[in-house]
Amino acid sequence: MKERKRLIPKLLTAAIFILMEVAALNMLRRNAELQSQWLSRGAQRVMGVIWGGTERIKTYFSLRATNNALAEENSALLSENAALKEALAKGMAQADIPASSGFSYIPAEVIKLSRKKQHNYILLSKGYEDGVKEKSGIVTRCGVIGIVDAVSAHYSYGSSFQNNNISISARLGKEGGTGLLVWDGKGGNGAVLKEIPLQYKYEEGDTVYTSGHSLLFPPDIPLGIAGSKRIVNGSTNEIKVALFQDYSAVRYVTMVHNNSFDELEELEQ
Repeated sequence: MKERKRLIPKLLTAAIFILMEVAALNMLRRNAELQSQWLSRGAQRVMGVIWGGTERIKTYFSLRATNNALAEENSALLSENAALKEALAKGMAQADIPASSGFSYIPAEVIKLSRKKQHNYILLSKGYEDGVKEKSGIVTRCGVIGIVDAVSAHYSYGSSFQNNNISISARLGKEGGTGLLVWDGKGGNGAVLKEIPLQYKYEEGDTVYTSGHSLLFPPDIPLGIAGSKRIVNGSTNEIKVALFQDYSAVRYVTMVHNNSFDELEELEQ
């Protein structure tokens, strides 16, 4: 009996030990599965980072090549656009200038144009080898710029309309009175139309044109807008004119030459 009593506790102890071992093994198995999952997830993250970095590197170098190609294409487009703008500007310099029989027309580019003097001048990119002659008018679609005074093989020198010594024969509207248009001397786009007889009526806002009563300029070139007036010596009107031409923006012009200038000038003399 005594031995049986001693054996029972030993068996209980052994049973408890076995149960604890089984539980421990089960826990190890589960922990192994969790560790395996963690390791698997960690490996996936590492592979994702490596793959993403590789793709970013590939994309970076691909973008550099793409950007270089776009830059070259953009440069080519800018050059083409500049050439088209220049061609358009040259065409616009002559566009809307009324064609007149007996006149020759030569487009040119402005090299230099003074604006802050009392006797301003203009340098142009064409000379006698291009057909330019002295005493040619210099015009744009926005008005009269000046008169050619001297010509070399490849360049021309002219007096700007913004000059105290130049006057243009101009007319109020298509059928109005004719007078002399002169620069107002203030450096802007202002001018004065002088010697308009009082009997010729006009309204502020009427357009002023070249009259055609000149050996230098063809008729009907728009010059500006008539403004307020004042009576001079009780017999004529002196009218303010806002010129169409912005002298700070002149780049291309057209030189017009009266093919009969020499003959007509000789007759006048």
